[in-house]
Amino acid sequence: MRVIFHEDFHQSFYSEDEFDNGAAEGRLVNLINALRDEGRYEIVIPAAATRVDLLRAHTEAHVSAIEQNKPRLYAMAALAAGGAIFASDLALIGEPTFACVRPPGHHASRAQAWGHCTFSNVALALLRLRDAGQINSAFVVDFDQHTGDGTKDVLRGWPGATVYNTYGNSAAELLQNLEDRLKTAPQVDLLAVSAGFDAYIHDLGGKLSTEDFFTIGRLLQGYAIRLGHQRRFAVLEGGYYLPDLGKNALAFCRGFE
Repeated sequence: MRVIFHEDFHQSFYSEDEFDNGAAEGRLVNLINALRDEGRYEIVIPAAATRVDLLRAHTEAHVSAIEQNKPRLYAMAALAAGGAIFASDLALIGEPTFACVRPPGHHASRAQAWGHCTFSNVALALLRLRDAGQINSAFVVDFDQHTGDGTKDVLRGWPGATVYNTYGNSAAELLQNLEDRLKTAPQVDLLAVSAGFDAYIHDLGGKLSTEDFFTIGRLLQGYAIRLGHQRRFAVLEGGYYLPDLGKNALAFCRGFE
């Protein structure tokens, strides 16, 4: 399994919003150290997405506004989008991959973004593969505490793309709902995952344990195996309880790999 990461993701000054939890100082330190210490995951470095790639998912006005008014945010968000693209390329050749990037992207729609997001990382990676004729369909599972409204907006015009957001009032209910949905999920060319860890018991959602993240990863692995080709990748979204973010991401990866 590959892990996508760039040392620039440790920078927090790309965001001028003091309430941007996604840009918190040291947010990815615990996470990437846990994955490195595992010793089994190859860490690879992405390149920034091109403007052409960003425009597959967003309007010219949205991309230009970020580029001109918030150049530091644009640079980091383009690198995050590039991480998702690299992860999707590796998944296409059978390498399960987890992109540890920021800013996240599942609240970035075609013309705007909110919730710490800038560009629709998962969606634009899928659109790039579709436009290159490499895939015709994709299934997106988003297990963040919050609905990936941006991903849904960007992919809305593509009949071959399905987006499923996990839900449930308890961990048991959420896991059962996910398991049931995967049993009826479509036969697709690629599985993409928006991996948010803010439903954790000590985070915003207050319900999932570390073991539950392993179970989510294993359920998604099982679905990919049933697809036959096993093409799958995940991209980091939320997760703000920093002391345990690393062990939660590692648990997911152990299940997903």
